[in-house]
Amino acid sequence: MTEPAIRAFFDEPTNTVSYLVWDGETRRGVAIDPVLDFDPASGAVDDDSVKELLAAAGEAGVTIDWVLETHIHADHLSGAPLIKARTGAKIAIGEHVREVQNIFRPIFGAEDVKAEGGDFDRLLVDGDRLEVGGLTIEVLHTPGHTPACVSYRIGDAVFVGDTLFMPDYGTARTDFPGGCARQLYRSIHKLLSLPPETRLFMCHDYKAPGRDQFAWETTVEAERRTNKHVHDGVSEDEFVAMRQERDKGLQTPRLLIPSIQVNMRAGRFPPADEHGVRYLRVPVVLKDGASPQTIC
Repeated sequence: MTEPAIRAFFDEPTNTVSYLVWDGETRRGVAIDPVLDFDPASGAVDDDSVKELLAAAGEAGVTIDWVLETHIHADHLSGAPLIKARTGAKIAIGEHVREVQNIFRPIFGAEDVKAEGGDFDRLLVDGDRLEVGGLTIEVLHTPGHTPACVSYRIGDAVFVGDTLFMPDYGTARTDFPGGCARQLYRSIHKLLSLPPETRLFMCHDYKAPGRDQFAWETTVEAERRTNKHVHDGVSEDEFVAMRQERDKGLQTPRLLIPSIQVNMRAGRFPPADEHGVRYLRVPVVLKDGASPQTIC
């Protein structure tokens, strides 16, 4: 089995880790979970993170064949369309993205979102395999954080998206629409049934209390032994109770509203108006006592 070369890119504003993964012999590779730089205060978009990843690919002589998304992210905007435009790479995501689109299409009035996941070039099924150079990429459906979450197994490495975090930080939230703590527990154990030396690469790190440096690589053995939420011996019912109670106190991600709207379109923005301006929608819920008359 060919083992991949891996380079990580950490975006501190969103605590996101993107990856360039390639076959050292053929120099064919993939980008996983790329970030588009976005300032919600001004609405400004920049491509610095994408340029950094593409520059690294150029320096290593890597041709990017695929952009692989682990799920519809709620905390950063995807840089996938820029990579596609500049390299010809295709964009893939798990087939259950259709469920996520069906949830959020009416919420945001996103009538331009293509039916059946058509914004993406390929929808991946559990067990699918992509051949990239000498690498075989196995798709593992790992729902729970969202219905569409997948992990990518490439040689001795697995890119787990938001299914797991570093052992000292724990596991992903399950309170988004379509999330399920019981599903997440089972997905985690699907990953932790892999050989103990298997390397696990996170999509995020928040530098757990007591740790000085960001980190995003661990192993199956380390997670099973020390993960604060789901180490060996934690039962499914115990995990579900912990996860549901913890989720009650979590704040809404800062970029959730723009991220969902863009990422469910495979990283593209809504269509521009007649002036060339693109708009993201903000659903407004009026709480008791806040009638339209009092806020106009």
